[in-house]
Amino acid sequence: MEPEGEEGRREARRRPEDARIYRAGGMSSLRMPRLPGFGRGGLDVYQRRRLVAIGLVAAVVVVGFLVLRGCGEDEPVSAQEALRQERDENPVELTVSVSGDLLIHSPIYARALELGGSSYDFAPMLAPIRAHIAGADLAFCHLETPLAPGVPQSYPVFRTPPDLARAVKEIGWDACTTASNHSLDQGEEGIASTARALDRAGLPHTGSFSSARERKRPLILEAKGVGVAWIAYTDATNGIPLPSPWAVNLAEDADDVDRVLADARRARRQGAEVVLVNMHWGPEGASEPDADQREQARLLAASPLITAVVGQGPHVVQPIERLSGKPIVYSEGNLISNQDAACCPEASQDGLIALLEILVDGDGATVERVRYVPVWVEHPTYEVLPVGDALAGGRADPASLRASYERTVAVAGRGAGIEPDPARLPR
Repeated sequence: MEPEGEEGRREARRRPEDARIYRAGGMSSLRMPRLPGFGRGGLDVYQRRRLVAIGLVAAVVVVGFLVLRGCGEDEPVSAQEALRQERDENPVELTVSVSGDLLIHSPIYARALELGGSSYDFAPMLAPIRAHIAGADLAFCHLETPLAPGVPQSYPVFRTPPDLARAVKEIGWDACTTASNHSLDQGEEGIASTARALDRAGLPHTGSFSSARERKRPLILEAKGVGVAWIAYTDATNGIPLPSPWAVNLAEDADDVDRVLADARRARRQGAEVVLVNMHWGPEGASEPDADQREQARLLAASPLITAVVGQGPHVVQPIERLSGKPIVYSEGNLISNQDAACCPEASQDGLIALLEILVDGDGATVERVRYVPVWVEHPTYEVLPVGDALAGGRADPASLRASYERTVAVAGRGAGIEPDPARLPR
């Protein structure tokens, strides 16, 4: 609760065209007539890779045939092996930005209306963090509340102006997750209207769905030729029962981890080299993960299918750890909200943007470093301020900014490939 102050066997193999594959900044499919054996819209990243791999295999077959005539030993390599060799020779480095809860309370949408006049303009409040969003190879946002037309609503049943989607696109996010405890606040129509708003803004999304078919189509984005899958789950819906099995991805505890891994496996089969899991989980206001979070994290990290886990939900920052060599960002806290010490923990005004630095080579994908940008929501402007940038620019109250930074770093931690950005504040 956020106070106002504040499947079976059939799914094991799917056709490549069933994946939603996008290039960072837009859909990767070329708009051309459908070719026999290929998906709608022309060649997506999976198909282009298949053509490249077919070409590589064909070349190897020819060379192998010639060699076989001489010594009868060499055999052609598989498409998978061809890709592995390519990554080994030409590794790829990616930076993926993931940010915390967009939690739109009434003072925030009122402020957006002031800024927009005849419409809601949320972009000025988010503009200070643009460099940390648009500057990444891929950037993911997390929508806590459904986007639906009509009179906006705040806690306890949210209805957020759909104009938020336009601001999200403007700031530079490439896709959003929509699985949260508030996903069902406006029922199935709220899920559909959220999807429509994001689609109009050109933002891919995952986590809540209007059909079983949509639910089974992994979201895979392409950056620098690498397919990055984004899978999103929530551990609760505030007691609202699911209107359909596919409405919202639900993982209440460790018993549901197999469901997450099934989605990761499907994404891998459809071309993903990186699989990131977004979890909306944990007790609200708690700066430490609970036993359920830790057990789910342990099981996810132990799977070779998963690259990293990032979470939101508690509305405060929680630690960043490594399990089985993989980063677990338990909670990024709020990105924007009306929460502060008047209603909630003081740390609910804090948050962080996680920057995952990923190396993709012949051995697969590894998050080599997690940098995180501490942010603080200034009231009553509701500007989201990166603390280091704000201090350097003389923005806001220096004492409040420093206190926010210290709270965030004390919990999120540093060392072993985990560090805040900036690493230290100027004196």
